[in-house]
Amino acid sequence: MPHLTPINWKKFEKFLFYVGCKFERQKGDHRVYWRTGLKRPIILPTYKNLPIFIVRNNLRTLGMTVEEYLEILKKL
Repeated sequence: MPHLTPINWKKFEKFLFYVGCKFERQKGDHRVYWRTGLKRPIILPTYKNLPIFIVRNNLRTLGMTVEEYLEILKKL
């Protein structure tokens, strides 16, 4: 079974753009992304490697499974 690993924030940003999110604004080291149909924005800190809990929380906000996420990452 595939599992999540920490990922560079720039690679996760490419994933967000791929699924239709748009960059809204940045305050400090936190970037905010939005997509229609979301109940709240996606918050992405610009850490070198994003911890797994941040990736998992953002996937939950997007309504995506880990398997869908990993399949999209293979395409990028």
